[in-house]
Amino acid sequence: MEFRAPRGTRDILPSEIGRWQHLESCFQELCRLHGFEEIRTPLFEHTELFSRSVGEESDIVSKEMYTFLDRGGRQVTLRPEGTAPVVRAYLQRGLASQPQPVKLYYYGPMFRYDRPQAGRYRQFHQVGVEMYGAGTPAADLEVISLCTSFFNRLGVNGAELQLNSVGCSRCRPPYRERLVSFLKPREELLCADCRRRHRENPLRVLDCKRPGCRRAITGAPLLAEYLCRECSEHFLALLRLLDRSNIPYRENPYLVRGLDYYTRTAFEFVPREGNDSGSLGGGGRYDDLVEYCGGPATPAVGVALGVERILLAMGEPEGDRYSPGVYIACAPGEEEAEVEALSLARELRDLGVVAEPELTGRSLRGQLKLANRKGYRRVIIIGPRELEQGLFTLRDMVGGSQREYSRSDLLAEVTRPVSGPNSE
Repeated sequence: MEFRAPRGTRDILPSEIGRWQHLESCFQELCRLHGFEEIRTPLFEHTELFSRSVGEESDIVSKEMYTFLDRGGRQVTLRPEGTAPVVRAYLQRGLASQPQPVKLYYYGPMFRYDRPQAGRYRQFHQVGVEMYGAGTPAADLEVISLCTSFFNRLGVNGAELQLNSVGCSRCRPPYRERLVSFLKPREELLCADCRRRHRENPLRVLDCKRPGCRRAITGAPLLAEYLCRECSEHFLALLRLLDRSNIPYRENPYLVRGLDYYTRTAFEFVPREGNDSGSLGGGGRYDDLVEYCGGPATPAVGVALGVERILLAMGEPEGDRYSPGVYIACAPGEEEAEVEALSLARELRDLGVVAEPELTGRSLRGQLKLANRKGYRRVIIIGPRELEQGLFTLRDMVGGSQREYSRSDLLAEVTRPVSGPNSE
């Protein structure tokens, strides 16, 4: 039987993992600098958490969740997004009683049954931040600013910030009624999903990317015209902060995001060109969600960014292919040389140097070819002559030169940083 990974999943191979680790470490460092602390939630939750918070009529809940009964007959769901589990932990674990704002970040896999395509998988990864207890536009800016710094560090320069205000429970109902009236004579242009949304959650029609639905909303009333005073002032204050912070943006009056819990600020980071994988991520404010999940009224803002899509936007890595570590080759069949290689590898690792000794008994020529294929720039050679003289040969795989060192001199040389193929 031939086993293959399930459709919509992928293996992350050793040749790729360095880029993933670089992205993760950049995100973790920026979160630390911004005062966010890491939280790790379970991979699955009770289904009701998502159906109540994300929205029964959202695509995630209605079509995309991996939901099943466990052996106790309980309905559970692999987490399709990160905010609802963090809200649940915020309430259940007493974080609401800590000094506010509580600033949290997460990283990990999410699961949605979706049509696989470039940058979109059924098991995918997100990084995200959540802030509870801060209702000011400055809190929105803090989250957006972290994202722009993250993209800059990764070299993702083509991400356009689009944002809108989706109002609140006071100002959305009149707009909803007006939008329903506008869409009714255009219902025939809508896709099957949006015909259902038109009746149950009409704002979701604005989020549809299908051409017919995009044509149907041409000339639709703008939510901005229906915002209450508080929502309007909040959004205008955020725009002023973005201007003063020199963060470019574009107002998108039809941006509503695909989750029902957003209030006031909603934003996305969208590739400007050359990337068809969709938005790099987005977020906004969800001031009613904590209360809706059973807690006290708590303002909240956050963002989730798609790791796979960001990696696509980063492009292929450039630079030296050579590893900063060393390969330790030894004469095959020489037990003393093998013991010395293992001992030297342990010592180098204690000093923080990547060291890989020969383990299979291949020929010395084969060992050098393997070291080159693995990208090791430097190879330590231990043969009968080296053992007899108490020396080690250090070979430069780029230039082909080699020198002999005593053990202490070798350790000093190998721990010295080497930057690239032209380094002296």
